[in-house]
Amino acid sequence: MLTHTYPRLIEWGDCDPAGIVFHPRYLAYFDHCTNLLFAKAGFDPTTLPARFDAIGFPVVDLRTRFLAPCRFGDEVRIETRIAAFRTSSFDVQHALHRNDTLAVEATVTRVWAGRHREDPTRMQSMPIPEEVKAALGALD
Repeated sequence: MLTHTYPRLIEWGDCDPAGIVFHPRYLAYFDHCTNLLFAKAGFDPTTLPARFDAIGFPVVDLRTRFLAPCRFGDEVRIETRIAAFRTSSFDVQHALHRNDTLAVEATVTRVWAGRHREDPTRMQSMPIPEEVKAALGALD
């Protein structure tokens, strides 16, 4: 499986009054890393509509474990990869390390989505293109 590693410095604005990363900030990091993983595979999210008639891959489920706190000034490393593909959904795994310690891990389920055929103001799930699965290493 293709993996993207992203180094990040924890900024002051990421932290809550207790001086640790405010938990929703991790979700923003992970969303960014998902986009970087797709870009690394050759699928910049801005090109999805033209290439696949897709408008994105919204989150439908999220499971997160917070194992160790991160603080302002910490240098962290986020590893992102696709854990599983299904017909129209996929799981993205994120592991955030501070030094050699796993601090946060998350599995995010996303759906490959396009415009609804009958009502273009709505979204609907679509089969994930085999080209995308192959580039992200999900095919044997």
